[in-house]
Amino acid sequence: MNVITYTGVSKKFKSWPRGKSIQALDDFSLSIEQGEVFGFLGPNGAGKSTAIKILINLIYPDKGSATLLGEDVKNRRIRRSIGYLPENPFFYDHLSAEELLWFGGKTSGLKSQDIRTRSAELLRRVDLTNVSKRPLRTYSKGMVQRAGLALALIHDPEVVILDEPMSGLDPIGRKMVGDIITELKQRGKTVFFSSHILTDIERFCDRAGFLISGRLRVVDRISSLLAGGSTLEDIFLSEVKKAGGGSEL
Repeated sequence: MNVITYTGVSKKFKSWPRGKSIQALDDFSLSIEQGEVFGFLGPNGAGKSTAIKILINLIYPDKGSATLLGEDVKNRRIRRSIGYLPENPFFYDHLSAEELLWFGGKTSGLKSQDIRTRSAELLRRVDLTNVSKRPLRTYSKGMVQRAGLALALIHDPEVVILDEPMSGLDPIGRKMVGDIITELKQRGKTVFFSSHILTDIERFCDRAGFLISGRLRVVDRISSLLAGGSTLEDIFLSEVKKAGGGSEL
């Protein structure tokens, strides 16, 4: 079953101040299956975050469509089945991690006891139990990132969308996130994983796609990509060179 589907998605933005049109996505089509960990690769400005924001209905495509769990992304009912960690999470910094997860659980429709149980489990899992009552304003960037991951998982979603989840994490935090991704896969969850860290894509993902200048250039299984003896970095840099360099968004 395809859990995530993009069909012919295109999106343009107007740059400031001259109003030049920038093609963020160009006829972008992709399908991701249930239980798959999919790695989403691309240079800075390739359009990865644009694709993710369309998937969670924060912005709208100019052409094409996207579905989650067989439903159009505009369908509000599917949102309780989605967990999302943005690249740069922004939270009310007067809240503690406990309060943040309580808020997330309530807005997801969880019962109070379920929120307490899930919060305790997740705060332990991301190693924030000892600071769970401290305001988020006192947290480091990596600690905020871990709190954001716990928030994305509070309602035990079927689909987890992670935009640069390793950003700001030390080696211990990166291993923690990697272990969580592995556990999600073992439980049959679907993970859409955008990252610049190619070794993490190699370690955790079943397949990967290269988005370059708004176009999807390569989609294949990690095992197939590495079968010829090249590293993922070699293949990625080769594809960027073929496409004429980086991108604009």
